[in-house]
Amino acid sequence: MNLVFSNHKGGVGKTTSTLNTGAAMSRAGKQVLLIDIDPQANLSRSLGIQQQENTIYHALRGYADIDPVHITDTLHLVPSSLDLSAAEIELSAETGREYILRELLAPLNNEYDVILIDCPPSLGLLTINALAAADHVFIPIQAEFLALDGLAKLLDVIQKITKRINSTLQVSGIFITQYDKRKILNRDVARAIEEHFGDKALKTKIRNNIALAEAPGTGTHIFGYNEKANGAEDYTALCNEIIRIIDK
Repeated sequence: MNLVFSNHKGGVGKTTSTLNTGAAMSRAGKQVLLIDIDPQANLSRSLGIQQQENTIYHALRGYADIDPVHITDTLHLVPSSLDLSAAEIELSAETGREYILRELLAPLNNEYDVILIDCPPSLGLLTINALAAADHVFIPIQAEFLALDGLAKLLDVIQKITKRINSTLQVSGIFITQYDKRKILNRDVARAIEEHFGDKALKTKIRNNIALAEAPGTGTHIFGYNEKANGAEDYTALCNEIIRIIDK
């Protein structure tokens, strides 16, 4: 089962959500593979992985097979690197360029219960590859009105990809990050999302939590940093909600 966390707006918590949802799933007994397909490599750096010899870039370019780094027995990572920033141009002339990641991941689907893909903050070829390879897309969004404008564009792109490239792709959930229930704006936007998207709006909200920002600096996820933090509680709840959706 391949899951993508995507939003072309930066700073909404894509990497944080990919990392900590994956970690929560591994703690729940699932065999999890994280794919960092963002040239900024924030997911890789959040787990203390830098300057690996084989990255997702080398796999996409056909220079090497996918070679995951074992974070724990049940949590593995295919890291990224700055080299990936050139991939969109380098792959643009490739036949079937939208399907390269799908082909790379196909042999791994029997090895892992779930594969989580962290996308760059753009709607370019790397994100299209991720969506072409995915079964489900989950969209993190801040509780701000401007974020709703960007969401419409993303949903339009996903609809086109579903129609033209990947007919099995589903938008399976939209969830709020950096939430503060004390703020009227946050509550109003959350209500608007629930009214507009119905059951696509997940019940779990990721609260503002300093521990979520601190954990990557120590090279680990929230559960390795402080499993009693609100962030750990929220991502456990999000993990459980996502598992219920994808297991239907």
